[in-house]
Amino acid sequence: MQRFFAIIFLLTLISATAQTTKKELVATRIQKAPVIDGKLDDPVWNASHTARDFVMFRPGDGDPEPDTQKTEVKIIYDNQAIYIGAYLYDAEPEKIMRQLSERDNLGTADFFGISISPNNDGQNEYEFFVTAGATQLDAQVSPANGEDFSWSEVWFSEVSFDDKGWYVEMKIPYAALRFADGKDMTWGMNLQRRIESTREQYSWNYIDKSTGRITQYAGILSDLKNIDPPTRLSFAPFASFVLNSYDGAIDPNLNFGMDVKYGITDNFTLFATLVPDFSQAGFDNVVLNLGPFEQVFSEQRQFFIEGADLLQKGDLFFSRRIGSTPVGRSDIEDNYNEEEIVSNPDEVKILNAVKVTGRSKKGLGVGVLNAVTENTYATIKDTLTGVKTKIKTEPLTNYNVLVIDQEFNRNSSIGIVNTNVLREGDFRDANVTSLVLRLADKSNSYRLTGDGTMSNINENGMTESGFSSRLEFEKTEGNIRYGVEHRFADDTYDKNDLGFQRSNNYNDFMGRVSYQIFKPTKHFNFFRARLFAGHFRRFDPSVTTGNYTEIDIFATNLKQLSYGLEIGTNIGERVDFFEPRTEGRFWKRNGQFSTEGYFSTDFRKRLAFEIGVDYRKRYDTNEYSYELGFGPRFRVNDKLEFGYGFTLDKSFNQPGYVDTLDDETIVFGVRQNDQIENSFSGKYNFNDKASISLSFRHYWSTVAYQDQFYELGDDGYLITHTYDENNDLNFNNWNLDLRYIWQFTRGSELVALYRNTIESEDNRSDLSFGKNLSDLLEQPYGHLVSIKVIYFLDYNNIKRLVKKDHS
Repeated sequence: MQRFFAIIFLLTLISATAQTTKKELVATRIQKAPVIDGKLDDPVWNASHTARDFVMFRPGDGDPEPDTQKTEVKIIYDNQAIYIGAYLYDAEPEKIMRQLSERDNLGTADFFGISISPNNDGQNEYEFFVTAGATQLDAQVSPANGEDFSWSEVWFSEVSFDDKGWYVEMKIPYAALRFADGKDMTWGMNLQRRIESTREQYSWNYIDKSTGRITQYAGILSDLKNIDPPTRLSFAPFASFVLNSYDGAIDPNLNFGMDVKYGITDNFTLFATLVPDFSQAGFDNVVLNLGPFEQVFSEQRQFFIEGADLLQKGDLFFSRRIGSTPVGRSDIEDNYNEEEIVSNPDEVKILNAVKVTGRSKKGLGVGVLNAVTENTYATIKDTLTGVKTKIKTEPLTNYNVLVIDQEFNRNSSIGIVNTNVLREGDFRDANVTSLVLRLADKSNSYRLTGDGTMSNINENGMTESGFSSRLEFEKTEGNIRYGVEHRFADDTYDKNDLGFQRSNNYNDFMGRVSYQIFKPTKHFNFFRARLFAGHFRRFDPSVTTGNYTEIDIFATNLKQLSYGLEIGTNIGERVDFFEPRTEGRFWKRNGQFSTEGYFSTDFRKRLAFEIGVDYRKRYDTNEYSYELGFGPRFRVNDKLEFGYGFTLDKSFNQPGYVDTLDDETIVFGVRQNDQIENSFSGKYNFNDKASISLSFRHYWSTVAYQDQFYELGDDGYLITHTYDENNDLNFNNWNLDLRYIWQFTRGSELVALYRNTIESEDNRSDLSFGKNLSDLLEQPYGHLVSIKVIYFLDYNNIKRLVKKDHS
């Protein structure tokens, strides 16, 4: 019996060792490049080595691929590029899902992908995916940002099909990668295949989902000899025509500019945008903001999105600050009557922006961004004399971000981050510096992260400094995980000039524990349960402001139906220092109970939907709210898809800030707030390089106050007040985008956009939905027509053409 158990133990040990052993594929150098047509019929593929024996990544854990869906991959290279040929066999090729989609969108389709780590450091990778619909996706992978699909390079791929399955042929120019030259190189590499009909994903080298990061499980691509990285220089000149029209006023503009990418060294790249044009960025989902905090929108300008992983270190950089609202715009609104304001721009024009990012083979990462915005003026008209005066609302401003980050021991890093804003003249300047740290053991099972940050604001000849810190310890391995965290900021800490913070003056303690599965069970493909608890305090004065406890559960069953449930509460009174909008004043609120449920059907089906419901109730009061969200999607065929979204959010007997009288009397009201959002999307993909899409959103919110208003007492409680002004609100935001994209060659495209917008605000909160909509459509529209052509030019291609012509 002892011998039997010894044999079982030995086999288990061998199995575990086999799973963690890195596979190796020998690359083959070629003299003649294959034609990238997806057919893999070039003779050069026959003599190359083959990667096979893929194992399951999701939902299982290391299970061998089925005999009916074997995968074989070959890799060859020459002086210009690396080439990948993938044979994705399938005994039932009619089940291969091949929805067409735009770049960097998987859609509902099978896919094949390769991840490459030229430094073989287990932390930083480049990913290239091709779907069965021929769509390309690429991403830069880093410990800070995970998979960043905003990163884009120019590479080539095609797919083909036959009765044995489907095939992928890829060409990745060395200019799309970052690496130093070497006579005999070894790269980290893994391969993945997704079979969408069964929702299964396989990898060449085994990936242990329960421990560490995916990048640590790369195999080896060897025998890459005498590769001399090319000059990484490309230009993307563009021309755009933009026509803005509002209420009969027409403003046409013709713009020319250029984006430049240049490899300063083998691992560091400079990005520059000269005279940028962001007119085609997506619209923001604006809502009526009744709270004390700034409304925040995600970045949609490609230059600031792409390759920004290093710049996000320390959470000090919020790129929407660059080119945002002028710092003096609100002063114009406050100090002049509406009839006197001829113009008061709500955006600042960016003159140019440059960034440099990269990481050396020894793990030293450097990120630098610099942007300059122009002088911005409001125009004021004297109503008696008719004389117009220009008032500067934002001076010439320089924004700068600097990150230096050193990785070590494959899982750890230490870095310094600095953001700096310099405004011309007597306007406000800001500087923020942070030391950031991530320490992990060799297996990445336990991790300690933290930062300490100092802010300095120079305004009106005075400098004010502030400090914040964060420290977190967590177990990051296994089914059961946990973590504890402390966050602190004093009452003068301020990073908002180039970052984003909702508040300062806090001293918070949080903890969490979770359980999740990594292998399918009898009932679930995925299951996770988490418990979170937090105790929140104010730094000055040192008082408790509240607490919160939440449990959430999420699961996907074997039929690919997903469920989610969240239950949260805070016990006792919450002390709110923000809603009063006056420093030093506070409002005491009762605790709250909240619950939220979520359900999603299988999105492999042509008709699928998701639905969510949540309910919130304030203890010992009649204040409550509920929200319902519903989002069906219908895929007509592999080219055409429609989606709809509906959200209804109703809040009853909700107290909140209304006004401040004589700089000391703070007035609150009790209101009903209704919010309805309707959105629609439709997309038709002509092929993998051309598509037309429609995006529509209408958001409507009404606020109706009760007749009785209240004054906030010094003790934080509300007492009745005689205030009787009408503060009801009726707010609408309407956006419609019709966009056509044609990628006429890799990296070059034509984009045509039509957008119309309406935004209105009044106090007619009693309108029905139909009456409100009809009135809204009678308001002046804003129209935008933008046509932009971008042409990609690679220096190496130009150089080869010149040599060919010369010879």
